Amino acid sequence: MQFMNAEVVSIGDEITSGQRLDTNSQWLSQRLEELGIRVDFHTTVGDVLESNVQVFRQAISRADVVIATGGLGPTADDLTREALSRVTGKPLQLDDAVLASIRALFSRRRRNMPERNIVQAMFPETSQPIPNPHGTAPGIHMRVNRDGGTAGHVFALPGVPAEMREMWGQSVSADLLQLQGSRRQVVCHHCVKCFGVGESDLEQMLPDLIRRGRIPTVGITASKATLTLRLTAAAESIEAGDILFAPTLAEIRDKLGDLVFSERDDEELQHALLHQLRERGQTLASVEVGSQGLLSAWLTEADQSGTAYRGGFNVPQAVLAADDFWRGHFPHEGDWSRSVQAYAGTVRELLRADYGLAIGPFPQSDSALQAPGDVHIGLATTQQAHSLAFPFAGHPELLRERTVKLALNALRLLVRDEK
Repeated sequence: MQFMNAEVVSIGDEITSGQRLDTNSQWLSQRLEELGIRVDFHTTVGDVLESNVQVFRQAISRADVVIATGGLGPTADDLTREALSRVTGKPLQLDDAVLASIRALFSRRRRNMPERNIVQAMFPETSQPIPNPHGTAPGIHMRVNRDGGTAGHVFALPGVPAEMREMWGQSVSADLLQLQGSRRQVVCHHCVKCFGVGESDLEQMLPDLIRRGRIPTVGITASKATLTLRLTAAAESIEAGDILFAPTLAEIRDKLGDLVFSERDDEELQHALLHQLRERGQTLASVEVGSQGLLSAWLTEADQSGTAYRGGFNVPQAVLAADDFWRGHFPHEGDWSRSVQAYAGTVRELLRADYGLAIGPFPQSDSALQAPGDVHIGLATTQQAHSLAFPFAGHPELLRERTVKLALNALRLLVRDEK
């Protein structure tokens, strides 16, 4: 069965110039997927008539549904209705009922309607207005005959997010459900989150799974050293999608092993670690010298009930060296690999936790001209303590988060292997 696909078109110089962020495309894509319509294209175009004509012509040729936002106002740079008229060869016609409703809206607001607003009641012949309960710009729904005898549908909506969303909920989504008929599908997703290798290394471990055109598709996205495999498939139901995913997921789990820490989109390493600890009824305490409290902040936010994370200390290196209290509890004798090992054991005992985790100071950021220094991470259990060293390498803006993730992942693996 051939399922419906869509293109989302955002219109306006304020978007192409970067003056405003296009949040409409994201919102519409999410709503379309909820209806089972796959979004294949996002297009952004400025306020130039010929450019709009080209964009609509191309979008109609390659997408069953085109959802456009913007360009429906009364000013000279609002070009959507004229562009649709040119693409389809349908002249603009005045809709007296819509004009009356626009006049009534101005009247309720105790304002005189400028004559220029009459253009908002103009629609390409054969199109249908989409009511806009709280705005002066009605939308446009237009059925378009395409090459090959198939029909496409254009829904043009205002760029004002509140108006666009209300119109979507009141009429557009229902129209799209009706248009799908027996072509209704569910766009299914599943994510697998990984940590511990680079993006190209991960792809080499899964050579056949990343190729384009396979079902389900598998894409890799990287975010601050966390890699996410995103599986996507169109199916007739969620259950059918799960069946499609099963062999691919089994292969991913088998080939990646310990690199996989979660299969939930909203779960990060700290959540995975705390979940392990809660299952065992165990707790964690931390001390960090170089990471400026980021480890503690992540763990605190992820464990607001306080059942697994007992708290921790954030002690900058300068304070550690100058303050007698901190020197007494966390002395440093020149070897950071030994010091962080001792720190992990000390904080575990001080806060009466099952595990201690320590992050040492950060060396100077790496450069292209010299080898990076090491950052040291200490781990302690009730039985033993040890330390690990990792090259302090990568983009400067990502080093702090990457280091904290290295520490979390090291403890995650240790907890998993503890009997």
